[in-house]
Formats: sequence, C-alpha cells, structure tokens
Amino acid sequence: MWESLLNKFLERAIRKGSLVVTFADGSAKRYGGGPGAPDVEVTLHDPELPKKMIMDLELAVCEAYMDERLTIKDDDLYGLVSLGILNLRGASKAWWQRPVGLVRHGLRRLAQFNPVGKAQQNVAHHYDLSGALYDLFLDADRQYSCAYWPSLDMTLEEAQAAKKAHIARKLRIEPGMKVLDIGCGWGGMALTLARDYGAQVVGVTLSKEQHAIAVERVKSAGLEGQVDIRLQDYRHVEERFDRIVSVGMFEHVGVPHYREYFRHVKQFLTEDGIALIHTIGRSDPPGTTAAFITKYIFPGGYVPAMSEAMAAVEKERLVTTDVEVWRLHYAETLKHWYDRFMENADKAEALYDARFVRMWRLYLIASEMTFRLNDQVVFQFQLARDQEAVPLTRDYLYEQPVMEQVHATAAQ
Repeated sequence: MWESLLNKFLERAIRKGSLVVTFADGSAKRYGGGPGAPDVEVTLHDPELPKKMIMDLELAVCEAYMDERLTIKDDDLYGLVSLGILNLRGASKAWWQRPVGLVRHGLRRLAQFNPVGKAQQNVAHHYDLSGALYDLFLDADRQYSCAYWPSLDMTLEEAQAAKKAHIARKLRIEPGMKVLDIGCGWGGMALTLARDYGAQVVGVTLSKEQHAIAVERVKSAGLEGQVDIRLQDYRHVEERFDRIVSVGMFEHVGVPHYREYFRHVKQFLTEDGIALIHTIGRSDPPGTTAAFITKYIFPGGYVPAMSEAMAAVEKERLVTTDVEVWRLHYAETLKHWYDRFMENADKAEALYDARFVRMWRLYLIASEMTFRLNDQVVFQFQLARDQEAVPLTRDYLYEQPVMEQVHATAAQ
C-alpha cells in the first residue's frame, strides 16, 4: 500500500529531470524524464522507508540519507536536492500530505516560541558545537553569515571583509560611538568596528562556546577597553547606543517575539541612532521551517517573510530608512563553505562521526540550493527613530569602492 502511494505521488510530482528508485525488494521504477533538472538514481534499503516518505517526504529522505538507508548513485547529493526543489517547489500536495502541512503551519508559532531560557538552549544546539568544527570551513574571522560578493573572483576572506565594510558604511560609524552587536557570534564584527572604526562595542551572545572564544579574541587584540563581550540575552541589556548591528541573529527570534525584538531595538537606540538588521529572508509569503532544519540544525529557527518583519517594525514605530535584498550572495558563501568542509571531511568525522558529516553535507547543500533555486534571500533593514538619521540618498554607501575600503582597513 505505502509503496503504491509513493509510486503515485512520484509519478505526478517528477516532471523535470528524472528519478530512478530501486526499492528494498530489488524492483526499480523510473519517474519523469523531462528537461530542466538532473537525472538521479536512489536506492531504498529500508522496506519501511516508503511509509515514512508518505508521512513526511523531506524529513524521511534526509534521515534515511544520514543513516545510509537511502543511497544515491555517485553520491550525487547536489542532484537529489536540486531535483527535489525544482519539482516540489510550489507543487500542490497529495491528499494525505495536507493534514501534516496544516498541523505544522498551525503549530509554527509554538515551535518559534523562544523565551529567554529556551532561546539559550536552542542556540547551544548549534553554536556550542566544537569550535574546531567551524575552523574547518569558515574564514579566519569566523563570519558565520552571508558574505558580500561585488566580484565572484574574490576569496571568502575578501567577501566577508566586504560584508563588514558594507554594513559599517550603512551604520555611519564614527570614532567613540557606542555600538550594540546583538548576537555577536565569535566577535568578528565587534572587533572590526572597534579596531577599524574606533567604536566602543558591546556584543551579546547566548552561546557559551562563542562567548569564550570572543572574549579571548578581544584580549589577544588588546581591545579590552573598547569591546565588552557578554554572555547575555539581548533583552537584558539596559544601556542606550548610537548604533545597533545584528547579523544572522534575527532568524532565531521567532515570529511571536518580533515586536518584542524591535521594541528593544527602539529602546536601545539614541534619538539619532541607526540600526542595521541583517537576516535571511523568504521572497514568498510566510511559511514554516523545514522539519530537517528544525530537528537537526536550528531548533526554534525561522526565515521571515519581509511582510512579517516589517509589520513588527511598523507597529513599534521605527522608521525604515533603507531595505536592501541580497539574492545569490548566500549561495556563493555556502558553496565556499561546502568546498572547505569537504576538504576537511575526515577531520569533521574525527570530531563527530560519519553520520554527522552526511548531516552537515546535507545542511550545507540544501541551504545553498534553496538560495539558488527556491527564492531565499538576505534582507538588510536599516532602521532609525528619526527619519533624518541618515542622508537623503544612498550615495554615501558608494563614495569609496568596496574593495578599496577592504584593502584600506586591512592595511591599518
């Protein structure tokens, strides 16, 4: 019965490219055959897998790949992920899939409920992994967010430096300004704003691993008098700041807390202050987080639609002074991360195990292809309390070419 249902679903769903499935009993079936997607062959080694795929196709396939109950010819994980996105994006669900989708959508606000204690637990799940893991694929500054690619022949290090320079220009940093970095990670942005722009920076993170490394980096750089890294929820910060920056943290806030987040941003800003919020976003309407990502990668995480974020901004009476959308920048960043990770896959396996390596491969590839094929983007929201906090035009962003500024700050 389950195999028959799966067969009917795949016959209807696969139109671009082709999928050959060899079932556990040795029988094989080919689906699709049209242009526009890869040709992929998979083998299901578990006779229970068709049932699990009917109940939750994406999660079942991901878990089966991680456990090697599903294998792909030539280990073409890029091909399988691309085939899935190109054929299932926007497709109507089968009748038996609709109740699961409705339940997930109905429970999405509960899944994104991130009060102070739970928020720290969710952060620890991902960011308190061994620091040695992140050394395997990030740049030397440990920028674990989208880089900026004015030119695709840049190195990852150059693109991450360009990202920080672009954000600094939007913040209009001047020496002596007080800056709050919400979700400061390993301290790279805080160190850059202090060292290269003369700012006084408070960085807050909920990750014990990140906090320890960031504090040590500040000490090694001799910037203890300028950078204060705290193991603290941003909601417990009490000071006011000339500037606020938050890169790659808003994805962990959760829709039920959007107004609370922007209310604090407004409270923290001085009257002429500027905030820059950098977050992954979706170009389509509000939705849900993939079950694989919620269960294994970012519990409590959610990629917002612009309408969701802006509704909270408007209700908290912040002025939106600029919105920028980065389209394929994160896809390029993820490709660099994936290539570096695979160069060090044996070291990652030594840190954890082979299943972890397959899970991380799946996470990086699925993320990259979601940006390439499924309209996921990055939003940069520039916000203020006063509409005159920034110039009337965007000319100030381009007074100095990006790479000139990157090289100038690197030479300091």
